[in-house]
Amino acid sequence: MPILLRRTFAAPPRAAFGHLGWLRGALGGVFGIAAAGTFGTLILGAGNPALPWLVAPAGASAVLVFAVPASPLAQPWAVIGGNVVSAMAGLVAGHLLGVPLLGASIGVGLAIGAMSLLRCLHPPGGACALLYALGATGPEHWGAAHLLTIVINVLALGAAGWLYNNLTGHSWPHRPVHIPVVIPGSRSAQVHQALTEVLAEWNEVIDADIDDLDAIFQAVERRIRSAEQDVPPAAVI
Repeated sequence: MPILLRRTFAAPPRAAFGHLGWLRGALGGVFGIAAAGTFGTLILGAGNPALPWLVAPAGASAVLVFAVPASPLAQPWAVIGGNVVSAMAGLVAGHLLGVPLLGASIGVGLAIGAMSLLRCLHPPGGACALLYALGATGPEHWGAAHLLTIVINVLALGAAGWLYNNLTGHSWPHRPVHIPVVIPGSRSAQVHQALTEVLAEWNEVIDADIDDLDAIFQAVERRIRSAEQDVPPAAVI
């Protein structure tokens, strides 16, 4: 626990302003959920309690879309495909198994597998699968019509994310920082290849695009080189 707390509070506080400030993300969340709820109400109507017009996983998706828009887990296909595929997995598991705990467990597992295979891994998808599995096994017996809710919610959220992020200084879908063209045999090609090999060796899923990692590495290397050139020769060790 002390280690966990030390690492947590050692992180620098996030600035309020700027194109990735927390205030920008918070206002984006307001806009995104307002859009999802508005379209859900207009299309599905708010008078039918059996068919929700807004579901909780949309809130989790909004955190990713507006607070960390560069994450591979927050890209449009991940947001839309991950939620919809997971909802279908939960719904199918719930109806086939009929037991809430079993349906929820299998539904989340199926969702993770499906998202991984379809390259749309999205953490809120797990919540979506859980919600739809419990809905299918609950007294309301959620069916295919309930998929309309998540489809409408994520489409509206995606449209809001595209508009808001691009208007506030962050491209979405995310585009990696431009780096020079990688020429075979050059140092840039060696760096890119080394990064690919290290990630494969670690056998870990890193929440960052390899092109972003490559751009970061090259930017750091250029900065170090520039600093070394500015240091008087006598000070160089």
